[in-house]
Amino acid sequence: MAHPTPLARSAAILTCVAALFACDRARGQDVDAPFEVVAQWPHDSQAYTQGLIWDDSVLLESTGSYGRSDLRRVDLATGRVLASTPLAANRFGEGLARMGSRLFQLTWESNIGYIYDAETLAPIDSFTYAGEGWGLTTDGVSLIMSDGSDSIRYMSPETFVTERSVHVKHQGNPLRKLNELEFVNGDILANVYETDWLARIDPATGVVTQLLDFASLYPKGNRPYGTDVFNGIAVGPDSGTLLVTGKMWPVLFTVRLKKPAVQ
Repeated sequence: MAHPTPLARSAAILTCVAALFACDRARGQDVDAPFEVVAQWPHDSQAYTQGLIWDDSVLLESTGSYGRSDLRRVDLATGRVLASTPLAANRFGEGLARMGSRLFQLTWESNIGYIYDAETLAPIDSFTYAGEGWGLTTDGVSLIMSDGSDSIRYMSPETFVTERSVHVKHQGNPLRKLNELEFVNGDILANVYETDWLARIDPATGVVTQLLDFASLYPKGNRPYGTDVFNGIAVGPDSGTLLVTGKMWPVLFTVRLKKPAVQ
């Protein structure tokens, strides 16, 4: 998502999410971090990270904020922006996915997405969809999109028609505010907006099979002024690793997930 929804709705959703997570904590499932840090890299602290992809030897990143959104190619080692394509000032960049030679980028409130050449970042076309655009990934067949609700949509990359949807649930309860998405080894990983949690989701049923607590990755007390929430997931350059960061974080991490705990 772009930034907080109206206060009442946000508070209600977060209360629900917090209650779900409290059950896990009561069972002691967050005693040890579910990941190990392999490396860390510099990251543009002005980048409001929305979508993140590791692409061969570079990062592809979609950033948000009105008047500052862009699609960029980034050098992992230095954090330097190698190339970028800005969005119009009235567009708020969101999720990003690559399929073949094309990149697909969502926007937040505009009901429009953009298609780019993956090598040049040159705009090719646009497409429309109902509702808000939040996270985007692909299983190689469909574009998989979140919209801030508990729903994940599977869209055709050719027609952009929603072919099916699944409702995400944790312990039988809807899990909303699903943000950045990444398809990893047959599962969907999703940031839960305004939290330090990743949800591992069964793409067929929408059932959350694991909640991963990343609060210890970059503790709030250690973050400089101006950093925002945990957001951004990409399959890493090394087998079994992920790249993760946050909105306006000055650092990006390579992590390896530990063996899933029993939920």
